[in-house]
Amino acid sequence: MDETVRGVGSGVEPVVPDGTTSAGNGEHAVDAPLGGGGTGTSRPEALAVGIDVGGTGVKAAIVDLSTGALASPRIREKTPSPSTPEAVADAIAHILEHIESTGHDTRGLTAGAGLPGVVKDGWLKTAANIDKSWLASRAEDILEQRLSRPVLIINDADAAGLAEMRYGAGVGHRGVVLMLTIGTGIGSALFVDGKLVPNTELGHLEFHRRDAETLVSGTARERRKLGWKAWAKEFDAYLDRVYRYFSPDLMILGGGVSKETKRYIQYLTPRGPLEVARLLNAAGIVGAALAAAEARGFRPPESAGVREIVAAG
Repeated sequence: MDETVRGVGSGVEPVVPDGTTSAGNGEHAVDAPLGGGGTGTSRPEALAVGIDVGGTGVKAAIVDLSTGALASPRIREKTPSPSTPEAVADAIAHILEHIESTGHDTRGLTAGAGLPGVVKDGWLKTAANIDKSWLASRAEDILEQRLSRPVLIINDADAAGLAEMRYGAGVGHRGVVLMLTIGTGIGSALFVDGKLVPNTELGHLEFHRRDAETLVSGTARERRKLGWKAWAKEFDAYLDRVYRYFSPDLMILGGGVSKETKRYIQYLTPRGPLEVARLLNAAGIVGAALAAAEARGFRPPESAGVREIVAAG
């Protein structure tokens, strides 16, 4: 394995959450807070709700933006099928009710939602892993009406990248930083000297005459019944193409597959420094909350950073 690969076996280890439950019908799952803490220890202006809408799961939690830690349990429900705006909004509302039932008050908190597609002015302009009906209505309006609070939407991978740049593997890195989120699809977040270049969507690069994510996403690996070594060799070829296009000074791997890096990292041959996401797949929640709060004037301290990593499930 190339010596530039970092973040595995470096003391950042997943911790199995206490009290994790999953309903037999997939109704909801509860994870312990990331980094501990609760709403009673943070200034209200440093708290926001983060929502991560994916092709297979909808997740949310309260985030303490002074540290990047989750300040409530992380609640997950299966993405509704069909994943229409109304059905997803109902799922999010149910999740927030569940968070409230654990004793964490979300009232008055702004919310950010990461969605799988190109985001422009509160609209979802593409919908690769979510119902196409999202394209017909302004997504922010639908979510604000259903959740009775201000909501900002952002591309889900961009949200994860913002979290890693502020609190995780990207802290302090200048130049070109590229984060890939590997899960149902492949998302990307590109930063130049710390500034986000939004909506890059590199999972849709042509690869073997197909959208790359249809061959080398986490879901594609399962669908194709590939072992980790076989999958990693194909994913490595995809990474090589990304390196050729962007020559990143740092690459960060995140998303659901980031929890399994020990199964495949040794088969990758990166052309530059490669880090594993520190927030694992909680990054989308944290980054969505951060984007929403910053849009309303909040600025986290420069020293912010997650001190304890807890597996997000």
